[in-house]
Amino acid sequence: MPVRFAAAVLLGLEALGILALAGWQVVALIGGDTDSVVSSIALIVLTIIGAAIVGAFGVGTARDASAARSGGIVTQLLILSVAIGAITGEWAAPTAALLIALPAVIGLVLLVLAVRRAAPQRRDDD
Repeated sequence: MPVRFAAAVLLGLEALGILALAGWQVVALIGGDTDSVVSSIALIVLTIIGAAIVGAFGVGTARDASAARSGGIVTQLLILSVAIGAITGEWAAPTAALLIALPAVIGLVLLVLAVRRAAPQRRDDD
């Protein structure tokens, strides 16, 4: 399987994970576990939009679109920043941070490899 397809699959799985997060937010809203209904709804909408964007990056990466790979790389870096946030602070959760960071690192490596393979071959001017 080419690297770009592996990266595309991982981006698709991350999009599904983000949709699962939106589902969790809906359950919290219905269960009354939120401080502001309006803010909760806005966050749910933004989370669903984010999932759609990451899914689009996956489709674009499978189609070998440069912009999609770039967006995927930015997505992995944002996920890594969330992992760093999960490992620091008063309520640090190292296990959660590792579970968040591991797919992001793998995705970052796959996307960088996909970019390198898509780049035109340079010839040395010796």
